[in-house]
Amino acid sequence: MKPRHRKMAIIVSGVSALGIAAALVLNAFESNMVFFFSPTQVAANEAPRGKSFRIGGLVEEGSIKRQGDGVTVNFVVTDTAKVIPVVYTGILPDLFKEGKGVVAQGKLSPDGVFRADEVLAKHDENYMPPEAAGAIEQAKMQKTVMAK
Repeated sequence: MKPRHRKMAIIVSGVSALGIAAALVLNAFESNMVFFFSPTQVAANEAPRGKSFRIGGLVEEGSIKRQGDGVTVNFVVTDTAKVIPVVYTGILPDLFKEGKGVVAQGKLSPDGVFRADEVLAKHDENYMPPEAAGAIEQAKMQKTVMAK
């Protein structure tokens, strides 16, 4: 093999290896991507069925119900326009309370109940995830427009 062909083979194999590595990284990134949806979007069937996503809003007042096993909790997430029932099995964050902001990650079951794998509560008095705050504001605006 001529030196010129050898250099060309090294360059081609290097570019091929780089392309394969980039494809693997992008595939891993895409499979771990989780999208955020508001309760209004979930109720409108905009959320994926059978895929993991995040839902956020406020924990509806009076909706927290603990099961007899001590670790399963049922509650309702609302954006003031629509409500979605959530079931979570595990230890809830200390800041998880009724009327406070929450983001839950999991899957929507065929019966319309969101089965959460993870529940995140707000960090302090002034914090709410930007997606949840935006969804609540948008739902309030839609409610105001519909009332007119």
